[in-house]
Amino acid sequence: MNLHSRYPAISDLKARARRRIPHFVWEYLDSATGDEQTQRRNRAALDRVLFDPSILHGEFAPDLTTTLLGKSHPLPIGIAPVGMSGLIWPGAEQMLARTAAKEGIPYTLSTVATQLPEDVGPQVADQGWFQLYPPRDPGIRDDILRRVKASGFDTLVLTVDVPVASRRERQTRGGLTNPPKLTPRLALQAARCPEWLNGIRKTGMPRMRLMDSYSDIKTALPSTQHIGYLLRTSPDWDYFKSLRDAWDGPLIVKGIGRPDDAARLTNAGADAIWVSNHAGRQFDGGPATIEILPAIRAATTLPVIFDSGIAGGLDVLRAIAMGADFVMLGRGFHYGLGALGEAGAAHVIDILRQDMISNMGQMGVRSLGDLANNPCLRK
Repeated sequence: MNLHSRYPAISDLKARARRRIPHFVWEYLDSATGDEQTQRRNRAALDRVLFDPSILHGEFAPDLTTTLLGKSHPLPIGIAPVGMSGLIWPGAEQMLARTAAKEGIPYTLSTVATQLPEDVGPQVADQGWFQLYPPRDPGIRDDILRRVKASGFDTLVLTVDVPVASRRERQTRGGLTNPPKLTPRLALQAARCPEWLNGIRKTGMPRMRLMDSYSDIKTALPSTQHIGYLLRTSPDWDYFKSLRDAWDGPLIVKGIGRPDDAARLTNAGADAIWVSNHAGRQFDGGPATIEILPAIRAATTLPVIFDSGIAGGLDVLRAIAMGADFVMLGRGFHYGLGALGEAGAAHVIDILRQDMISNMGQMGVRSLGDLANNPCLRK
């Protein structure tokens, strides 16, 4: 089957995934916080980034390769961390790790994944990043770093835009708890999604297994206040310094929304800046990430990574034209998993690749470096 004929866009995968994933899980994946205005601002602001098409460039094949943190990648994209991936689709972490290894792009495992670093690291080859929610206890932090490094993850991503639990009202209404428990209402929803349910029967109900390693708490908690919040802290600049001293590999800081923070991190030892508003899942009163990207790009000499709202290859090009060096997606890959399993994750990559090639051809842009110089960006 030609997947492009049935699912030519990520939105097509999203539509199929919604039918195959139980409603309470879908609300976890697809929701934001508050009235979800930040999520809508992300989309609207991306749509305002326009390019002028260009003509008479002859035939050429656009070069999509890029280098980030000393590694060459065939595409300027990677897989962002999503907590509890294995709840969204059973076996998700391993599926995404294998896809990333095959395609040569980064995969970021979350601290609150359903699988341990030891189980995922060997499958992601040399493309493994680990996203850290900062533990309060230095001993736990150092043990996590040791385990992550031993499992083959060579890049650490410190997330700093989750100082407290967000409310995520839509997710809460869905009825999810952590660890997940199938109440009669949720069990009925699961029964309507047999592929998902059969997968869960094989893997067991998902838990935050890394966090479970450091706590014997078994009480069900609201989905927005899971066990991770009982172990982690809201980091400050001293915490960042101690983490920089403890980790000897590349260190990315995720959740940057202000130029002054980017500038300070540049001098404090960060290796890359990740511009993100957590896709609107943490704070509903902030600007769209694409709007703040140019000022942050101007404030640092470090590589700039971007996420929040990316829905296709044209959005990737928009982010690069506005100052990003690399672009990450989380939800999009999980739409692919929900729609088609592991093949869906690979199909997301191919959709993005083909979309970038098509749009670069329309603009006459031969390389991502040329795009970064904004030859066709409308001011």
